[in-house]
Amino acid sequence: MNSINTNHTPLTRENAALVLVDHQVGLMTGVRDYSPAELKHNVVGLAKAAKILGVPIVTTTTSADTLWGPAFPELVAALPDQEFIDRTTVNAWDDARVEEAIRQTGRQKLIFAGVSLEVCAAFPAMRAVREGFDAYVAVDASGTFNTTKHETGLSRLAQSGVVVADGASLIVEILADNAVEEAMGVYEALDMDWANLVGQVRASAAA
Repeated sequence: MNSINTNHTPLTRENAALVLVDHQVGLMTGVRDYSPAELKHNVVGLAKAAKILGVPIVTTTTSADTLWGPAFPELVAALPDQEFIDRTTVNAWDDARVEEAIRQTGRQKLIFAGVSLEVCAAFPAMRAVREGFDAYVAVDASGTFNTTKHETGLSRLAQSGVVVADGASLIVEILADNAVEEAMGVYEALDMDWANLVGQVRASAAA
């Protein structure tokens, strides 16, 4: 029986990188497991929070000029200096530039998100596991086109040793301590309903 990598070591600022795959306007229009507004909210929050924490970010598109269009504007605005590597390969990892960018981060734990979940996020995440990395997929920053794709995508990821979670949980694991100065910026980036409570607790503790 093959053993499944259980990723016992926590995510940290020093060991994690974020890979955002094909959050493109043409693909976003077909997403059905999240509303476009919710998916954009989750992707932008994940990207902004990772940036605040100093987590390296790799971004890609597929055939932006001929198939799926550019990355959606809100993500581009959140990462104004980011290069989006445009490729033709179905699996982002199969593009040598993308693989090199991921390896150049020097990080062992890779958080993937993409449209669609079962291809854009799953294929490079599964390849990462085969290459000896620890792979995670932020499901709520991915999205796909129907219930079958969502459910079977999650099953395949689990069978392949990829950890599935929501993006905010992965970011909060990296944050680790609400006393650090970046904490409020992270919670504001994630734009979670209970973020104000964190600020009140911090203010009370400082009083």
